[in-house]
Amino acid sequence: MQPSNPHILKSDQFLNQLDHFDLVIDVRSPAEFALDHIPGAVNYPVLNNEERAQIGTLYKQESPFAAKKLGAALVSRNIANHLENHFLDYSREWRPLIYCWRGGERSGAFTHILNRIGWKAMQLEGGYQGFRRTVIDGLELDAKQFSFQVICGMTGSGKTRVLQEIKALGAQVLDLEALALHRGSVLGNEPLIDQPSQKGFETAMWNALRSLDPSRPVYVESESKKVGGVHVPDALMEKIRSGSCIELRSSTATRVSWLIREYHHFLTDTNHFKNKLALLTAHYGKVQIAQWSEAIDAGNFPQLVEELLVKHYDPSYSSSIVRNFPAYSSDRYVLLESDSDEAFAQSAKAIVEKLGT
Repeated sequence: MQPSNPHILKSDQFLNQLDHFDLVIDVRSPAEFALDHIPGAVNYPVLNNEERAQIGTLYKQESPFAAKKLGAALVSRNIANHLENHFLDYSREWRPLIYCWRGGERSGAFTHILNRIGWKAMQLEGGYQGFRRTVIDGLELDAKQFSFQVICGMTGSGKTRVLQEIKALGAQVLDLEALALHRGSVLGNEPLIDQPSQKGFETAMWNALRSLDPSRPVYVESESKKVGGVHVPDALMEKIRSGSCIELRSSTATRVSWLIREYHHFLTDTNHFKNKLALLTAHYGKVQIAQWSEAIDAGNFPQLVEELLVKHYDPSYSSSIVRNFPAYSSDRYVLLESDSDEAFAQSAKAIVEKLGT
């Protein structure tokens, strides 16, 4: 019987031990890391993007042995650079967790060297692929365990802002738009920020729910299945849509004022604004899009935003909210008097008083 490796963290111990490490090190390539990684991990690759491609090509075109020889040289050189540039100041008690893709070749080499030095390094069994299974299973379990209080409301009603106030009152909140780095709708992408990959979004949701108590309700916005380019897993979306609902209502004038404040970047980057509205050409035709573009050039933003709400966003909301959220009732709502900080705080307090924490 082969003895077990004392430096390998078994996958079934991962969740209990994750927060006990001083650092989580992802030794995969930067491209692999960018797609998704364990929350809080840092990327110290033993093969960069080009080197990983080079080794893969050598493996297929020449032989596995030739690939291993060159790979060992590159990995050794990169580990040495990381040791010299990042690790020399750590004490003997430093305890990192190290992982790669799945097989453990890259993380095993890194872990072995750190332990030979005298640090208490551990290698994650199954690597990122094992962690990915943890995320998938965890989200499926979350869909069964958690209950949700859904804040509905037309575009511009300030649902995200109220969520922040609700969290400040001590209630549990899942902010899907913050996790997706997108505000929803055709205009919702954050300027100069890319959305996470689908896997990255799911990891962010898993990590957010990991810190919450399933015995208490979680407040969430009424989102569509897709938040920009990523989608909420079906089981979790179904559970959210079965939650109790309360609507945040405000006047059209308040919504226009709030949207102009929230989307101020469109007022300075007007070409970007026009390009986004052009995506609606199939729905409204070239004449309407041209009129909206003229309003942008003229700086008639309040009038334009109100027209977009009345013609585009409000009808879409009215048709989808009843269809997708069975517990929605137009009789259950809280008013937002204005887009002031005080008004948002008052609305959040009223929602929590009605639904609880």
